[in-house]
Amino acid sequence: MSVPPYFQTSAIYCGDCRDVLRKFPEESVDLVYADPPFFSNRHYEVIWGDGYELRAFEDRWKGGVNNYASWMKERIVECYRVLKPTGAMYLHCDSHASHYLKVEMDGVFGERNFINEIIWKRQTAHSDNKQGGRKYGRLHDTIFYYVKTDDYVWNPQYTPYSEEYMNDFYKYIEPETGRKYRLGDLTGPGGESKGNPKYEFLGVTRYWRYTKENMEKLYKEGRIVQTKPGGVPAYKRYLDEMPGVSLQDIWDDIKPIRQSKENLDYPTQKPELLIERMVKTSTNEGQIVLDPFCGCGTAIAVAVKTKRKWIGIDVSPTACNLMEVRMRKLGVSPQMIGMPMLEDELRKLPPFEFQNWVIRRLFGRVSGRKTGDMGIDGYTFEGYPVQVKQSDDIGRNVIDNFETAISRYKAKKGVIVAFSFGKGAYEEVARAKLHADIEIDAVTVADLLKNGRNASP
Repeated sequence: MSVPPYFQTSAIYCGDCRDVLRKFPEESVDLVYADPPFFSNRHYEVIWGDGYELRAFEDRWKGGVNNYASWMKERIVECYRVLKPTGAMYLHCDSHASHYLKVEMDGVFGERNFINEIIWKRQTAHSDNKQGGRKYGRLHDTIFYYVKTDDYVWNPQYTPYSEEYMNDFYKYIEPETGRKYRLGDLTGPGGESKGNPKYEFLGVTRYWRYTKENMEKLYKEGRIVQTKPGGVPAYKRYLDEMPGVSLQDIWDDIKPIRQSKENLDYPTQKPELLIERMVKTSTNEGQIVLDPFCGCGTAIAVAVKTKRKWIGIDVSPTACNLMEVRMRKLGVSPQMIGMPMLEDELRKLPPFEFQNWVIRRLFGRVSGRKTGDMGIDGYTFEGYPVQVKQSDDIGRNVIDNFETAISRYKAKKGVIVAFSFGKGAYEEVARAKLHADIEIDAVTVADLLKNGRNASP
């Protein structure tokens, strides 16, 4: 049986996007939406809204902003390489490093291929400036829009007219239908020099935009009105036939994610409408959307809903698992590529990623407490306490302490997972069952890899 190629759509790749993209063929995707970790020197620790995931990550870069920009450039280069000539890339960032990233994007894509700097007003006024503060409130993110060549996909997007605009310009109402309309000029600009025909229509001789035959047809359809005898006829432009205002480079009409039903309590989650605008503008149905820093999977969810193909990449196994759940809720079964499945890989995971991997393997949920968890890291599907140790040769004292935690939780059973257990640990497990009637399953990572949640010895 032949091995499928590494490049797949409807796939979630776990790994550094630089390394993943280096295995992709050149000019293979139509759109890149990149929302990388911002250079904002903050630490996030988040409990997912559904209580089943815990993710902590440091948005922090040693060596300063120049090091961060260099780190990003390596990934921008790969995004450019896999982008088709008709494609576009949107890079989402904030004020901490936007000017540095603009320089890197110019260097890779070329200054002439910079199209727009989009300003997204992500929130309303807030208390960022406490009493005595000495700065303006920070309300927006920046999105840089680049293309690869002049032959890029462009599908214009529109926003609704303002109430003020409609009242000023569409002030007429058709009595028969109640439709609002405005009057447009029918005379031909440039007159004879532009080839416009000259003739008499409704008693008025002019150079007209249309042939006399078409003018008469429009008149019969009720699209031409003459407000007074001898007056110049005008064309009815109905409000409900107009697409709206062409989308500009300041987007202030998309509500913050915290006010949305989409909210997953992911710290950098963006509204679907925000990404939908970029996807619809720069791709057609059936084309491929790539998100190299996919996080909770908003871009790939939008791709599914707008009938595009998609690829998501994230370095975090927890994020990849979250994406898988989100896709399955949309009726999609993604391919999961590069997820850690070997002991050596699991040993290298950050502690919180390892903890999440273990508990998901047990089909359980992560503890909702960040501190003071009484030695409980999560719970099995049945609700029993779980403790996770990313180490070997677990001893008697660890089992004894976990027994105490189980008792405090008022349970009679618990699961502890580690790479290996010493003889004293198994002796303490037997003692707890015999003298305290508490059943402790000591499960190794090897057991989990082999048997999943049925790994109890």
